[in-house]
Amino acid sequence: MISSLIGSDTICAVATAPGMGGIAIIRVSGSEAVGIVDQIFSCREVRTLERAKDRVAYFGRFSHEGKTIDEGLVTCFRAPRSYTGEDVVEISCHGSVFIQQALLEALTDQGCRMAAPGEFTRRAYLHGKMDLSRAEAVADLIASESEAQHRMALTQMRGGYSAEFAQLRERLLQLTSLMELELDFSEEDVTFADRTQLLELLDELTAKIERLTESFRLGNAIKRGIPVAIAGATNVGKSTLLNALLGEERAIVSDIHGTTRDTIEDVLNIDGVLFRFIDTAGLRSTDDTIEALGIDRSYDKIDKASLVLLLIDALRIADEDYRAALLQLLPRLENKPFLVLLNKVDAIDPQTTQAVLTDLLALLTEYLPSGEAPSILPISAQRGDGLDELRVALIKALALPELKSTDLVVSNARHHELLTKALHSLRTVRMGLTDGLLPTDLLTPDLRGAITAIGEVTGADITSDSILHNIFAHFCIGK
Repeated sequence: MISSLIGSDTICAVATAPGMGGIAIIRVSGSEAVGIVDQIFSCREVRTLERAKDRVAYFGRFSHEGKTIDEGLVTCFRAPRSYTGEDVVEISCHGSVFIQQALLEALTDQGCRMAAPGEFTRRAYLHGKMDLSRAEAVADLIASESEAQHRMALTQMRGGYSAEFAQLRERLLQLTSLMELELDFSEEDVTFADRTQLLELLDELTAKIERLTESFRLGNAIKRGIPVAIAGATNVGKSTLLNALLGEERAIVSDIHGTTRDTIEDVLNIDGVLFRFIDTAGLRSTDDTIEALGIDRSYDKIDKASLVLLLIDALRIADEDYRAALLQLLPRLENKPFLVLLNKVDAIDPQTTQAVLTDLLALLTEYLPSGEAPSILPISAQRGDGLDELRVALIKALALPELKSTDLVVSNARHHELLTKALHSLRTVRMGLTDGLLPTDLLTPDLRGAITAIGEVTGADITSDSILHNIFAHFCIGK
């Protein structure tokens, strides 16, 4: 453990959300935590907090410089059986912002220091209470906004994620040890590691890391929200659809073509999955410089989206200029999931709707890169017709696997980068073993590189304070 990075001072911070509430919790951690809180707390049950039992809440009065601040509860968690591994005291007081500030001032006057963001969890990591990947999962759990995000973060925080990486690292160490042992006896031409078994082990480890690396697409989408671009020509109802899905007037709706000149984004939770809907500028030929920039940005969003909603105007499908704008967009949908929505069906009768559907299907089948006939969902964004079916189709179109409590999914960009490095190193080693062109002494550094990369995921091989600072700086204060 990185003992040199553990501070010796005692820290404090409000652990509950900022602002006024019914109650607030102030957390104090460090070797002097009990003694410092004892200076501002008086209780009839115990004369001093040094005699207080662990994990028992005591009611009393908080005062400083002869003035009463509040009445509330104090609970002691002594090292090492605490969140941080140090002595921890939690103060439960009334949620007045004034009371919170007064208690913090009293604590700092007695020798506490205000905690930096994530410093409590950082100390928990440095004291061996959790590894780095579990510490990062704490932040993800706090920030979770959907059932899928919550389930993914909880799995990582419970340690299944860490166990997988620890096992990978241990097996790589065994592999490296065998190869390095041969170097010690290179003059005797002794072989300790069977090359066939080495290749089998390499393939097994590579397959596991590949699976984890590939899971980042799902994990990142769940964590940040799946980007869905609403695309189409001008005035087809894209902004109306966004407003209807969100249930609020998020985007300006107008009959004037080119109203939306930039992308508008908002997030919606559908069946426990966050979707990040992007209302793009209407696609058409234009001489307006600003509108043209908006259209370029729309194409960029369409290219980067995980799913595209192609919105078609049922009233304009026979218009040649409209069809030309539509055909310009279709090539960008190659190798990308998309849904075709026929909007404004409330303005035409059922017989006309069916004729438009037939015409549109023929057009799309002819010009789509895949040449396959897509399904078309008739909707009315203005009246809300077909939106329930659209929500079901969104989940189905992405084909997201059901995330179970035991599934290991990579959602952290830092982890993904490290796994990619490890994967590259393992592939280099395999090529060297297969070709026989590289001696063992040139292959073992790559194996060591893979071990280091995997170790950095859980913090086993991290010795730099700057790396830890960058990780914990994004935590909330009090955690």
